[in-house]
Amino acid sequence: MNMILVFQFALLALILLSILLTVAVPVLLTSPESWNENKNYILTGSAAWTGLVLTVGVLNSLVV
Repeated sequence: MNMILVFQFALLALILLSILLTVAVPVLLTSPESWNENKNYILTGSAAWTGLVLTVGVLNSLVV
């Protein structure tokens, strides 16, 4: 039962981060000098999203 809760929280985090990145990345890239100022935020968010996708995939194989 605990593994199901961990999976659900990881999936919720993935969904929320996906929504946040969908809104934040275009907004950050539309400002002048956008890439130089916001590169760390975009790359960190992308790395966190990739890690969550892999985590959810592994947890899914353990839960099912």
